[in-house]
Amino acid sequence: MNKDEIISNSSGRVVIPLLPLRDIVIFPHMVVPLFVGREKSIAALEEAVNKEKDILLAAQVNAKTNDPKPENIYRVGTLSSIIQLLRLPDGTVKVLVEGKSRGRIHQFIPNSNYFLTEVEAIKEEVEVTVETEAIMRGVKSAFEQYVKLNKRIPPEMLASVSTIEDPSRLADTIVAHLTLKLPDKQNILEIVVADERLEKLLNLMQSEIEILQVERRIRSRVRKQMEKTQREYYLNEQMQAIQKELGERDEFKSEIAELEEKIKKKKLSVEAKDKVQKEIKKLKMMSPMSAEATVVRNY
Repeated sequence: MNKDEIISNSSGRVVIPLLPLRDIVIFPHMVVPLFVGREKSIAALEEAVNKEKDILLAAQVNAKTNDPKPENIYRVGTLSSIIQLLRLPDGTVKVLVEGKSRGRIHQFIPNSNYFLTEVEAIKEEVEVTVETEAIMRGVKSAFEQYVKLNKRIPPEMLASVSTIEDPSRLADTIVAHLTLKLPDKQNILEIVVADERLEKLLNLMQSEIEILQVERRIRSRVRKQMEKTQREYYLNEQMQAIQKELGERDEFKSEIAELEEKIKKKKLSVEAKDKVQKEIKKLKMMSPMSAEATVVRNY
């Protein structure tokens, strides 16, 4: 433990590097891979690995900012440990991190190489009451409905979630898998009381479920309309083919009748006449468009 950590621990705080995140909020108990390319961020990771420190993962207020200032970083993040760090050939870094607990930034300590922060771990307020049990049951039920509507979440997550008895962990595990806007996820991260967090999560899930149900109805309506259009197109093509076939057959019949009339006017031998009548009979049995019909016609 270095001097900074000894001093900060006397006040229950710790001095650790910070990694600002774009478009993602990391929650406690999450294990997630991150791809890091910014020099200051890579330096923060290397410092944490070299000094065997935790690192604070905090989301940027504006994900598009390439060089964020302290005021562009949320004050509540997640104290995390680095499981694995891999330097890639293109100069970027792939890191596997695990969230441990919520942390609040008390101050940014001047450092030109990376963000260095004085952070205090947030003690969560967890008291399991009958009301807590009821909210947890409602959250699990809503999540089951959400998973059925959102195919991006593997169904086995339901089995994993159903075994969680800790209300704080339940909220954090579920919210990490929801498709929510970053400010909504950050809001959940900042709620310390587990019951309040679960209530907020339940409200967000119910809103998302309504949206997913509307999306499903729209997809179903569009699919039915497409099927109807395709069916009508197929029937129309079939009808045109039949009409074309009937028209050609009528033409064909007229042509055969004309041939028969011409044959009657010809003075043919009995043998020739018999042969011609057989060919005419054969021609009547053929499709007007067949190659054989053309040969017989010419004959």
